[in-house]
Amino acid sequence: MNTNTIVLTIVVIVALLLLGAVAWFARDRRTKSRRAEAHSIRSHARDEKRHVTQREARADETAAKARVAQAEADIKTAQAKGLQQEALGHHREATVSRDELSHEFERADALDPDSPSAADGPAHSTHKR
Repeated sequence: MNTNTIVLTIVVIVALLLLGAVAWFARDRRTKSRRAEAHSIRSHARDEKRHVTQREARADETAAKARVAQAEADIKTAQAKGLQQEALGHHREATVSRDELSHEFERADALDPDSPSAADGPAHSTHKR
């Protein structure tokens, strides 16, 4: 082997070693950069997780308030329906009582000889009912 071949072989080996070292450093730098980026993403995600948890808690609280309000509204609706039925019953009773009262006035007018409507009959009674 002559000296040129030996020198050339050494230069090629050194060049290959340098290229390997550069590639290894570049890969190492890229790996470190990706780790740093992953750490940053995880940190941001943890912060967002806290915010999401708070939003979920607010949503659950609001849903619970809505259920309470709906239950109260249902109770009020039931109470209103009950009161409407009660009022309807009172109106019926009042109508029956008014009719009975009118009948009593007419009967009294028919019996009373001094009543102006006694001669006319019960249809022309002057009493207000």
